[in-house]
Amino acid sequence: MTVPAIDVRSVVKRYGAFEALRGVSLSVEQGEFFGLLGPNGAGKTSLISIVAGLSRATAGHVEVMGHDVVADFRAARRALGVVPQELVFDPFFTVRETLELSSGYYGIRHNDDWIDEILANLDLRSKAEENMRALSGGMKRRVLVAQALVHRPPVIVLDEPTAGVDVELRQALWNFVRRLNRDGHTIVLTTHYLEEAQELCGRIAMLKQGSIVALDRTEALLHRYAGARLQLRLSGAPLPAVLAPLRIAEGSAPAHAGTETLRIDRYADLEGLLATLRQAGCTIDEMELQRTDLEEVFVQLMKEAR
Repeated sequence: MTVPAIDVRSVVKRYGAFEALRGVSLSVEQGEFFGLLGPNGAGKTSLISIVAGLSRATAGHVEVMGHDVVADFRAARRALGVVPQELVFDPFFTVRETLELSSGYYGIRHNDDWIDEILANLDLRSKAEENMRALSGGMKRRVLVAQALVHRPPVIVLDEPTAGVDVELRQALWNFVRRLNRDGHTIVLTTHYLEEAQELCGRIAMLKQGSIVALDRTEALLHRYAGARLQLRLSGAPLPAVLAPLRIAEGSAPAHAGTETLRIDRYADLEGLLATLRQAGCTIDEMELQRTDLEEVFVQLMKEAR
């Protein structure tokens, strides 16, 4: 039986009186593409910092590839590569020198072939001899990804890796990360782009206020709230009161007056809903039916966890 890539058991983290993590337990199996989601302040970064050895848990136990992150920290850190949220870099080195220095931290010499492959896959070859401080924010983030991969860790944690980067880099990064996952690397992703998590992650944990509120396969989470969103633009009469409980509140004001978004639990309910609108004198000017996505599941779970 193989050991989990990451094993978190009853982890508590307190900062003074504030409890950032409240007994979090989860296990990420080797070879998984795992999503760790939650709103700002949910505890994601605190958990990643403990896994990476950047901070210590107040209570609980964490292992990376079977190595305790405190008692066997050298082996645990060697097995892990982390891409942080913040743009952290040394302004005195070129991109290649930065990666060579990172290799040296792990005692790896003659790593040029792998460094060249990373540079090519992250479209950094043309920047290899440029100083880090001369790079744009998106290019610096590419270098952070390269640094996390330079020692070929079996477990890779990506903490908001595509925040503030362009579409081209995002696509190149995900193509490369998918390849790493196919080659057996375990990937743990935190992101606010929930469409990325839905497309990439086979299993997802959702955190809120330091506690796990959902932990399941992505498809199972989507099926938990099976149904669809019906977007309508109505004229002639307002939405009838009987349908008001089905209304989904949107984050911003609708682009057109009379625009409504309704939730339907089964496609078979659609015919009766349209009949109710006709009887109320509503004219349907536009209609679009969308499947439930991870964003809607996330919002619903966060509401239920209050």
